[in-house]
Amino acid sequence: MGAATLPWAPVEGPVAQVAWIAAVGGMAMLPDLDHNGSTVSDMWGPVTDVPSGAIGRLAQGHRWGTHDAVLAPVTFGALAVAAANAFWSSLLLLALAIGLALRALHFVIPGRAENTVIGNLVLSWAGAWLLLEHSPGPAWLPWAVALGVLTHIAGDALTTQGVPVPVLWLLRRSRLALTPLRTGTALEKVVLAPAFVLVTLWCVYLNTDVRAAVDPVLQDLRSLSG
Repeated sequence: MGAATLPWAPVEGPVAQVAWIAAVGGMAMLPDLDHNGSTVSDMWGPVTDVPSGAIGRLAQGHRWGTHDAVLAPVTFGALAVAAANAFWSSLLLLALAIGLALRALHFVIPGRAENTVIGNLVLSWAGAWLLLEHSPGPAWLPWAVALGVLTHIAGDALTTQGVPVPVLWLLRRSRLALTPLRTGTALEKVVLAPAFVLVTLWCVYLNTDVRAAVDPVLQDLRSLSG
């Protein structure tokens, strides 16, 4: 979603574009911080696992508060507004996003460093520092967080478990499920996940400055083949 929304994203330059894609993609896993044992909970060991338990209780269980299509993007986005005002809090937020993106894309990344606590910490914090050094003052960060969270909720709405009916579930617990798709199936792992990666790469090519650098090379290859 980050790559697809680049034409409308409040970012300029290749560094900020990469940061936007990483932030949206990583934050698309943030709602699962509502239960222990999830990817986001396990990523940095106790650093992420302890807050996960507290957030799960506050959200009233898995796939409730943090999966509300209205309350969750607004809440996480508001927290990001506060974080975006200082370098270290912005660094933490972006490192979290990069760490989650690395965990989500582990099947296309050589090695296993991104799946270990220390390896993920080093890679995500180094990447976040590098991006912020070249793109300071990320006022766009709250928008990226909210969009990532909303993307996750939209995806979960397509599964059998569904998501809570926005806001109204606080009065009477009720869920919304749009399709009978189950998570963890072969369809998701073998077909949907690779297709999502390919679409993301295509959107990056279309919507970033990468295209300007790649197009001349492609033209040369066409001329040679012709």
